[in-house]
Amino acid sequence: MQLALYEKYDLRLPRYTSYPTAPHFSASVNGRVFESWLGDLDPAQPLSLYLHIPWCREMCWFCGCNTKITKQYDPVGNFVVALRAEIASLLSKLDPAHRFKVSHIHFGGGSPTALKPEDLRAIMADLTDRIDILDDAEVALEMDPRTATPEFIDAMADCGFTRASIGIQDFNPFVQRAVNRVQSFELVEDVIARLRAHKISGINVDLMYGLPFQTVDSIIETVDQTVTLNPDRLSVFGYAHVPWMKKHQNLIPTEALPDTAARWAQYEAIQTQLTSHGYSAIGLDHFARDDDAMAVAQKNGLLHRNFQGYTTDRAEALIGFGPSAISSLPQGYAQNDPALARWQRAVEAGECGIEKGIAISNEDRIRRDIINELMCNLTVDVAAICADHGISADRFTWEIERVRAMTQDGIVEVNGTHIHLTETGRPLVRAICAAFDTYLDHAHGRHSQAV
Repeated sequence: MQLALYEKYDLRLPRYTSYPTAPHFSASVNGRVFESWLGDLDPAQPLSLYLHIPWCREMCWFCGCNTKITKQYDPVGNFVVALRAEIASLLSKLDPAHRFKVSHIHFGGGSPTALKPEDLRAIMADLTDRIDILDDAEVALEMDPRTATPEFIDAMADCGFTRASIGIQDFNPFVQRAVNRVQSFELVEDVIARLRAHKISGINVDLMYGLPFQTVDSIIETVDQTVTLNPDRLSVFGYAHVPWMKKHQNLIPTEALPDTAARWAQYEAIQTQLTSHGYSAIGLDHFARDDDAMAVAQKNGLLHRNFQGYTTDRAEALIGFGPSAISSLPQGYAQNDPALARWQRAVEAGECGIEKGIAISNEDRIRRDIINELMCNLTVDVAAICADHGISADRFTWEIERVRAMTQDGIVEVNGTHIHLTETGRPLVRAICAAFDTYLDHAHGRHSQAV
């Protein structure tokens, strides 16, 4: 019965890290618009910062991120110069009469560990020269354990990092070779030990399913190895095979990729195994210890979702730096040019690197709140959200009835304006969210599988 449901709802859907989603951004939001939005930000509200470091030493064939490959440091060094210029430029657009505070900083990529330690220190110094990092701020960085040198971890500690996210994906050597990501358990274990020795105690790890040659048994073995590292949180992602967007994915043997039934079996095996080890499911694809801040946030209805996935960060404004980085501000979304060379030329010329975005309407905000509640808490009271926005829930009668039709499959329960996903429906939450997405039918982009 469950397999039939999975095949029925195996749709190409957005991951809803924003609403409206990125395929609907346009050139209507340019650098001038974005800079005016920055100038209107409330200095009483803390900011969140995201810095995209696009560089990697080698390409992982499963990767869907905006990356560049180099074994030479000169291109990375030139990028750092541009990034530091962008930091100075964008932060200068904030209200100059006030010094803003920051509650969350996240370095993503690519691989931020491609930076030299001295450049990481310089970037953090540029930030702290212009803003104040709150005492309880989370300062996080995504790590490739293969390039996380002891000197780099020293720099992280010196700069006040509190959390690291380690890309594991799979420990099976055969799977690793098939996706060009070879790293031993011992290497990862050593990196995590070094982080903890430096008081960087927040440890996330990433696992994947749906990769070539993976089996339920091999995935369970990877999970069991991973939990011996005692991470606080785990992100579990299904591999999205999109070779029309990411040409390097053509190097993956498609005949070795699991079909829908096998993907679901792998997903369920990971969930069952992690639960047996004491982790709680968080939203669609995260797991955490019960005492972790993310699990506590979910229990208290305070979990949030942004372009990095699930987060405890509640800042209303997120400013993105680096190519392809997306800023989320109260007025809307703005994305930097994903082409490194174009972004770098713009920044070096003293211009804003924004390529596109979207100004959000009141209708968008209401639908975003509904979708965010579903994605984070698997439940929503549509009437309560509408009341917060001063409108009647009657506006969403059609959407609620559309969801009600799914109750016959046992994935969701509807009681008046209350919508609640069942545990069977958890991995299908994006299909429920899609009922409230007025842009979806007109999308020009292609998305990943629901699971």
